Amino acid sequence: MSKTEIQLNEGERIDPLGGGFSVVVSKEHIFGTDAVLLADFSGIKKNDTACDFGSGCGIIPLLWCKRQTGKIFAVEIQKKACFQLERSIALNSLEERVSVLNCDLRQLRGVLPFGEFDLVTMNPPYKKVGAGIESMSESDRIARHETMCSIDDCCEAASKLLRFGGRLCLCHRPERLCDVISSMKKSGIEPKRLRFVSKNAESAPWLFLIEGKRGAKSFLNVEKNLYIETAGGKMSAELCSIMGDYAKETL
Repeated sequence: MSKTEIQLNEGERIDPLGGGFSVVVSKEHIFGTDAVLLADFSGIKKNDTACDFGSGCGIIPLLWCKRQTGKIFAVEIQKKACFQLERSIALNSLEERVSVLNCDLRQLRGVLPFGEFDLVTMNPPYKKVGAGIESMSESDRIARHETMCSIDDCCEAASKLLRFGGRLCLCHRPERLCDVISSMKKSGIEPKRLRFVSKNAESAPWLFLIEGKRGAKSFLNVEKNLYIETAGGKMSAELCSIMGDYAKETL
């Protein structure tokens, strides 16, 4: 489907992702660097059956499609975001590969098969309810605050979907690291990889990426920090590599 055949609502636009892929974004449902980093960190394999929770505009499933040929599911509770993603799927002719589910991740029984997924991801709300100033719009509150789901909800839902040895990958703020590890373990998902993300070598981390495996033994590998800028303030070589063609489109 061509860009001219995609109907855009007020405030929406089509952004190029490189490699011939594009995404419909809006003021309410857009993506940031953290989602791009999570898509890369998850290391999806060619034939993985994967699910992205709280998919929003669907950037993670769309980036996965550049390197994966298996079935992908995007779970999103907000109808507008689902409609937005459905148009991105049509725009990229991915109807046979990506399915959008407008539902609550806490109510997946009978919606998705349990115990059959290789990979689940989520870029979750970073703030607890009541923490800080809550965003005014409903879409922002759902995206930024745990109004519709908590870390516990995410890990419990992922544990049900994942096969033994299947992986859950999350990104979150460093101050919530203990909460994330506790939730993973409580759901039978053992943290196995951890990586902190900093602006540069002089800055404290602003994000972490974590991978856990369902049913695995205890052993956590802390990887070297990921720096997103050089000392001169330019995009780091590693971030350029992660962004790939998308970086070329936006620089």
